[in-house]
Amino acid sequence: MRQPADSTVRPAGKALLVRHHPVPARAAVVILHGGQEESRRLSRPWHLAALRMRPFVRAVAADSGRDDVLLAQVRYRRRGWNGAQADPLRDTERALGELEDLTGGLPVVLVGHSMGGRAALRAAAHPRVRAVLALAPWCPPGEPVGHLAGKHVVVLHGNRDRITSPADSAAYVRRARGAGARAAMVLLDNGDHAMLRRLGDWHRTASSVVGHLLTPDAAAPPLPEPAYTAAEPFLISEQE
Repeated sequence: MRQPADSTVRPAGKALLVRHHPVPARAAVVILHGGQEESRRLSRPWHLAALRMRPFVRAVAADSGRDDVLLAQVRYRRRGWNGAQADPLRDTERALGELEDLTGGLPVVLVGHSMGGRAALRAAAHPRVRAVLALAPWCPPGEPVGHLAGKHVVVLHGNRDRITSPADSAAYVRRARGAGARAAMVLLDNGDHAMLRRLGDWHRTASSVVGHLLTPDAAAPPLPEPAYTAAEPFLISEQE
């Protein structure tokens, strides 16, 4: 029987969608797309939030030196965060468990946009996650940061974002650093939430940062000078 669009029946299937699986692999990059604050509708791969991340998958995959890195995406069951249910976080935790079953355990870099950025930052509590790159993340006040101690966190946010707040991201990064995270923020001048303005800068910066975060014992990530403006009061870097 066909289910209505807002069905609460959860679809079957794995949470981890593997795009590239070298054997052996030395690390994994797992990508999370955005969504909505509240929606119990089923998430579909043709939704705009999911399609928006395809260029980032290609950018990471095409970057040199990635032949030994597993590349995957998280499949959400629901489109929304949905309050205390935190549906995409649960999906991400399930995907990380599936990844561990598949590989026996790899160091993981999570890359998440918007709601996916919030899920990625929360999921950094998983012992296999060594770093997070959050793109225009949704970081409401009060988000937990204690689990980020010793982890690498980089936030990229456009200063023209009207959906999620760059100031909230900056406050989150400051609190994460206070909790012991190696955290930095890059503010993209004229960047928007959909990451369409300065599209090439989004892709190049994300690919560069991911490459650095995949390096064992990586130091502070490179923050390319053309990608940000120091005129903004909430720019944060490791050198602050």
